[in-house]
Amino acid sequence: MLSILDLFRDDTTAAFQEDVMAHLDCSRATAYRYLKSLTESGLLAPTAGGAYVLGSRIIELDRHLRRHDPLMRAAREVMRATGDELHANLMLCNYYGDKVMCVDRYWTDDSIESSYARGRPYTMFHGATAKPILANLPPYQLRNLMLWHAAEIREAGLGEDWDEFRANLKRLRAAGVYVSHGEVDPGLIGIGSAIFSAEQKVVGSLVFIAAEARTSAERLEVLQARIQIAAAQVSRNLQAPQSNGAAAIGIMPSRPRRTKSPAGATPARTRKP
Repeated sequence: MLSILDLFRDDTTAAFQEDVMAHLDCSRATAYRYLKSLTESGLLAPTAGGAYVLGSRIIELDRHLRRHDPLMRAAREVMRATGDELHANLMLCNYYGDKVMCVDRYWTDDSIESSYARGRPYTMFHGATAKPILANLPPYQLRNLMLWHAAEIREAGLGEDWDEFRANLKRLRAAGVYVSHGEVDPGLIGIGSAIFSAEQKVVGSLVFIAAEARTSAERLEVLQARIQIAAAQVSRNLQAPQSNGAAAIGIMPSRPRRTKSPAGATPARTRKP
C-alpha cells in the first residue's frame, strides 16, 4: 500500500485511482480501500476531479525528521563549525534502495547553487554524494546493484563486469574521499567522505560543494583532508557510548519500556494509599 507514494515524483502533481490500479495491478475496490486508508492517516488528501495529492502529515513527519533524526543531529554542529571555519558549503546525504538523497545542507556561499536539493533523490552511481556510500556497501547489495543496474554502472565508468566494478569500489573505499568534477552540476566540485554507524555500516556521506573555477589545488587538498575529519567526527557522534540506549543520541521510545528485574528478584509492589 505504501508504494502508492512512489507515484509522486517531480513530474507528478497528483495521482488517480486508475494510477493506483495500474501501479499495483489491483482491482478498483482494492485501490479505493488503500487510498481511503492513506487519506485517513493524513498521508494523502483528496482534491478536485477524483485526484489525490500528498497530505499534511508528510509535513509533520518532515518536521519530526529535522528535529530528531540521529544522523542529522550527529552532523548538525559539525557542519556548522566546519562550514563557518572554511567558508564552505556542505551537504549531508543518506540513501535508501538504489537512491541517494540530500537530507540537510549548510550553505555559506549563496553564489553557488546545486540542483542536488534537499529531498530530491539521485542515482547511486554519480557524484561525491553517492560514490563514498556505494564504495562501502556490503557485497550482497553491490551484487544486486550490478544485477539490476549494469548499464548505468558501465555508463558511469564504474566497471564493465562484476570483477571490475568490485575492484573500482575497493580503490574508492581505500582512498577514503572522492572528488567529482561536474558529475551532477557542470562547474561544481563535490568532495565527499562516508559516514558510519556504530555497527560500522555506511549510513551516509558528508560532502563539500565548491565552484571548480574558484578552487585552487591547495584549497582542494585542504577540503579533501577536512571532509574526512568532519565525516569521522559525525561517525563518532553516532557511535558515542550509549548509557541509556537510543536516548543518548536523542531518540526517545514512543512508549515507556518496562525495566526487567534481575534474575531471582521479586518485583517491587506499589502500596496503595
